Amino acid sequence: MMDQELISKKDLLDAMGISYGQLYRWKRKQLIPEEWFIRKSTFTGQETFFPKRLILARIDKIVNMKDDLSLDELADKLSDTSVFPDLPLSIESLRERNIVSSSVLDRYHKSDRPDSVYSFSEALCLFAVDRLLSTGEMSLEEGDLLHETLKEQLPQLAGKPCDVLFFRKMGVSSFAIVTVPADIIFDARVKVAARLSVTELAEQLKDKWL
Repeated sequence: MMDQELISKKDLLDAMGISYGQLYRWKRKQLIPEEWFIRKSTFTGQETFFPKRLILARIDKIVNMKDDLSLDELADKLSDTSVFPDLPLSIESLRERNIVSSSVLDRYHKSDRPDSVYSFSEALCLFAVDRLLSTGEMSLEEGDLLHETLKEQLPQLAGKPCDVLFFRKMGVSSFAIVTVPADIIFDARVKVAARLSVTELAEQLKDKWL
């Protein structure tokens, strides 16, 4: 099973030193997406959980920025990553600002492309490939497959929170994009090499983009 790592509401409040009231006020102000509040059955009844990495990073941002910005201004800055920035960036900007490595840009930039400008969604595909290549978890040929998969499938998800699963079975590499929250069950012959949160990647890229 390849579970998304979750954190309970109680553990979240304890870990971040925030109150129940603060958490739900930030929810009402749309600083925390509704879909991150995940209801699950436990032995004590229904409890609320959150995607651990996403919620910890988001609350850290809120806490560090709330003294300088109003909650409405924060909501604009932390807007849903399904709303991608309209401003495109040139390949030179992607390279100079170290958003995507030169090796990835050189491999996937087409010389016959009519311009050298990338939309946010196009750069997000490269950003994801770069992440797995930089860790050594994926070969260049596997990177080609991931790039094609993301280009074809991400637009169809219309900004829904999703993860990319990279797995191998009997030496054959494959990728899957799953909406979250989701628990994925594989047979014993499948080795999951990596799981990437597209939502988390989009947030990181947005910070570099704007």
